[in-house]
Amino acid sequence: MTVDTMHSHREVELLDAVRRLGGFAKNTQLSSVLGVSEETIRRSIKSLSKSGAVARVHGGVFLVGTQSDPSFFRRIAENPEEKRFVAHELSQSIHDGMTLFLDVGSTTAFVAEELRLKSNLSIVTNSTRVAQSLVGHNNCRVFLLGGEMQPDELGAFGNVCERQARRYCFDVAVLSADALNTKSGFLYLNPAEASLASVVSECAEIKYVAMTHHKFETKAPHLGFSPSIVSTLFVDKKPRSKLSSALNGWGVKVQLAKKRDAQC
Repeated sequence: MTVDTMHSHREVELLDAVRRLGGFAKNTQLSSVLGVSEETIRRSIKSLSKSGAVARVHGGVFLVGTQSDPSFFRRIAENPEEKRFVAHELSQSIHDGMTLFLDVGSTTAFVAEELRLKSNLSIVTNSTRVAQSLVGHNNCRVFLLGGEMQPDELGAFGNVCERQARRYCFDVAVLSADALNTKSGFLYLNPAEASLASVVSECAEIKYVAMTHHKFETKAPHLGFSPSIVSTLFVDKKPRSKLSSALNGWGVKVQLAKKRDAQC
């Protein structure tokens, strides 16, 4: 018996649609593709998730147990409420008409969702998830950087990507990092991501970093940009005194996210 024969006709249709969309899809996309309500989509996803065929993430779903199950989706499913609070707080500093860079970070994906309420933005990104979230909304223009795709990040990196990024002048760069500690500042697990972050930061007037407190005083092997260039760090919890002192010394403003009602 195949996996699909264990599911209803509607669920099989949903699985096929997610496969056609590259292994990940937003509820709104599936509603449009299948011609049913988002509530119907959510019910089908809930049933499929119980069987282990898919996993739910904020506003969407991805296939489990295939090459379409990269670490990105596992990361975006971790601490979603904290990431949502941080994303909302950061979005308040973004104004209509700005030119932005958004990277491949999981918290940045939540920022992209919040920015759907803004208008006339020019979004440059190496993240297919960010591009997918913002294309076609409120007269926003989306520019997807080219380069070698890395499946674990769902994004493009490398020399081609960096050359294209240098052609833009960003009002704001929204960056992430895998670690932040007192000794080294912002750190990355992926050397290509660290390199692109450094390039983008040189092209941006304002640099924001978005992360949750789970990355405080952790380590990663690759240095990115100098912490002294960061304008504001958006976080869900205040860093402890030692890290707070280091951030203050680097001139980084710490902006705490305000918790919102779960229905917001």
